[in-house]
Amino acid sequence: MRARQPLPRQWLMTDPRIGEALWDALERLPRGAGVVFRHYQLSPRERAALFARVRRIARRRRLVLLVAGARLPGADGRHGTRSAAPKQGLATRPAHHRRDVVAARRDGVDAVFASPVFATRSHPGAPALGRVRFGMMIRGAGIPVIALGGMDARRARSLAGFGVHGWAAIDAWTR
Repeated sequence: MRARQPLPRQWLMTDPRIGEALWDALERLPRGAGVVFRHYQLSPRERAALFARVRRIARRRRLVLLVAGARLPGADGRHGTRSAAPKQGLATRPAHHRRDVVAARRDGVDAVFASPVFATRSHPGAPALGRVRFGMMIRGAGIPVIALGGMDARRARSLAGFGVHGWAAIDAWTR
């Protein structure tokens, strides 16, 4: 992560189903927001090319850019890794259970993406936590929590009482 850049409060999770809407979504994000680049299904060459294009926009718009999966040069950090390698840049992880939050805090991760808070098109039929279980899962987390799963700005405001740091979405940025 570039020096002294705060942890974003709003995030875009890239996803293959975004398609060409990715470019508008990147432009809609507020300056200083974050992007978690995934696109696992692409070949290494296609993934690197797409990442380079996203990175150019992220730099121009002053967005924090994390990469999930294999390392790609120019990222501000990594998402989802449990690597024992020395931390380089921002490190985040997904959290689906309380034990994931505890492990991330113990391992010195900068933030967790707790999900799915609400039903989401990304994982149709998957059970959502809902407000109460989400609140119980992150209570006393001791680490910044980003709410993910069926999120938008209105739903994020409804979770403010739980002390969430921010929110992440796919659909909220592509509508």
